[in-house]
Amino acid sequence: MPRHRKGRGAVSAPDGRFSRRTVVLDAAEEAAVEAANPATSYTPVSARSIISGNRSPDVPFSLSINPYQGCEHGCIYCYARPAHSYLDLSPGLDFETKIFAKTNAAERLEAAWSRPGYRCEPITIGANTDPYQPAEKQMKITRALLERFLRHRHPVNLITKGTLILRDLDLLEALAKQRLCSVALSLPTLSDSLKRIMEPRVPAASARLAAMRQLAAAGVPVSVLVAPLIPAINDHEIEPILEAVADHGARQAHYVFLRLPHEVLPLFVEWLDEHFPDRAGHVMSLVRQAGGGREYDARFGIRQQGRGPYAEMLAARFRTATRRLGLVPGRHEDRLDCTSFEAPGQRQLGLGF
Repeated sequence: MPRHRKGRGAVSAPDGRFSRRTVVLDAAEEAAVEAANPATSYTPVSARSIISGNRSPDVPFSLSINPYQGCEHGCIYCYARPAHSYLDLSPGLDFETKIFAKTNAAERLEAAWSRPGYRCEPITIGANTDPYQPAEKQMKITRALLERFLRHRHPVNLITKGTLILRDLDLLEALAKQRLCSVALSLPTLSDSLKRIMEPRVPAASARLAAMRQLAAAGVPVSVLVAPLIPAINDHEIEPILEAVADHGARQAHYVFLRLPHEVLPLFVEWLDEHFPDRAGHVMSLVRQAGGGREYDARFGIRQQGRGPYAEMLAARFRTATRRLGLVPGRHEDRLDCTSFEAPGQRQLGLGF
């Protein structure tokens, strides 16, 4: 009997590696939990700071903001899942059903910009969890952030799978006119059936492509992030995805190989066994080939693309397809304007207010 819940990515809710919980359920209690389809809860939290620094040499940005912790999109492969372990929650179902919203994000951002010595450089929103996940429709935290970016002329990059981004097209278009924003849309598959089990609460590929076309038509620089590439699951879609995005206004393209840090590994293997029992062993064999014999090689320069003949073949196919389609490798981060930034209070002082 299938164990997965409709509309959820993880098959189970295993404890995280820092769990302090000692509750042991009996057989009847375990059966009740197994049968339940947990509802999503949103918890407002007050963040002490909102900008995170990054020193990873293989990540194309050094500053980021994540308005939410946890993500209802439920992508089984999400490398942010282990962060829920620090909250003594499961990186499995808890990650996609217990969402924490940083409701004071815009205020914390302005406070950071007001500090003496702040140096303007592009900030990425959505590096870990999606800023346009379902919670954003009511919370509007991402929109409040974009209003500050526009008001103070600060460059921003967004990464999302959510078509809710079109709600903020007015702000993005205004930012783009001043070379202050870019958008990377994540699209790992064109298959509706694969999407439903791999990223269950994400809009269909057709909807994301339509959003890409609208953003491009409004003058917003758009790139595609084909992430992750999963051996024997979606690796055959490299060329069709790139052809589709090139036809819908994308200018640049980038990919990331499947990453399986910490608790993501057992969750992914469990998902494979549930949905692809016929090829689970083959998938993991290819994953190990790209990891030098390990399920995951976390070293910089390797974790994003893998290594070895199989990983090199994927890189060559991606490179060939992007060249053929006129897509530039990478994203738009280095093309944004950092010279027009006005710190909070700066404009008012300049006007004599």
